Amino acid sequence: MKNMVARNHCTVTEFFLAGLSEQPELQMPLFLLFIGIYVFTVAGNLGMITLIGLSSHLHNPMYYFLSSLSFVDFCQSTLVTPKMLVSFVREKNPISYSGCMTQLYFFIIFGAAECHTLGVMAYDRYVAIRHPLLYSITMSHQITSSLILGVYIFSVLSALVLTGFMVRICFCKLDTINHYFCDFLPLLKLSCSNTYINELLILIFGTFNIFVPILTIITSYISIIASILRIKSKEGRSKAFSTCSSHISAVAVYFGSAAFMYLQPSSVNSMDQGKVSSVFYTIVVPMLNPLIYSLRNKDVSVALKKILQRKKIHVSLVM
Repeated sequence: MKNMVARNHCTVTEFFLAGLSEQPELQMPLFLLFIGIYVFTVAGNLGMITLIGLSSHLHNPMYYFLSSLSFVDFCQSTLVTPKMLVSFVREKNPISYSGCMTQLYFFIIFGAAECHTLGVMAYDRYVAIRHPLLYSITMSHQITSSLILGVYIFSVLSALVLTGFMVRICFCKLDTINHYFCDFLPLLKLSCSNTYINELLILIFGTFNIFVPILTIITSYISIIASILRIKSKEGRSKAFSTCSSHISAVAVYFGSAAFMYLQPSSVNSMDQGKVSSVFYTIVVPMLNPLIYSLRNKDVSVALKKILQRKKIHVSLVM
């Protein structure tokens, strides 16, 4: 009976999200800024998925991975941004306990999927540059599909374990989450249970999801750079380095902000600093990826021009 009473006492049915900033004069400018970013993110990522689907010459492993990354970025941004926007226009931004755990669950899935997709993309570039003659065999449709499926399977397993242990936690302190979405560390600060296992699991899965892709990326790019330096043509080297710089810049922003947030003890972590770093990998990176991976890519530009020309011809025929 005592256990039942204690359990009911520590059961929280609703949280309140504090939002990104509590300064009144910043609410409307931030609302306009982030709604603009969100519209651009949705248009860019859905546009990229559509473009890759419609353009037959983009049906190869590199663009399948890009399409998967765009899907992840769209989902991640849609999961977080709309709820954050509410904080700018309402004094209180409530979220139910089940809604919070659901948001956390899918946040883990898309966050882990982004990390491992970036690692798989680096491996794809490694095979393309180091072993171009074997590329079609090494990165066959079956292997490409298996890699993408593997990324999502592991992401779902990570989410099941981490969210499963989070559900076991007892929340009986304050009900205001000092963040703009339901994330691990702000939630743990509201707990009145022992969170050692949760923090350990976050560190283990966070380390795996960050460092395994990073090691894959570093190893791949060491081999890629060695191959590029052997290219005699200055134009060829410049083109290869340009492709690498786009991927590396996105990797640096995403993994740097994620590592800053998760790979440090909770006692050292500052929630205000954490909010800023979270903005990068949940909102800014999903907006930038269509630009740095796609619009600077010649094949994508050509595919876009062809589709626009088809539409013009179709409109002229209808008229």
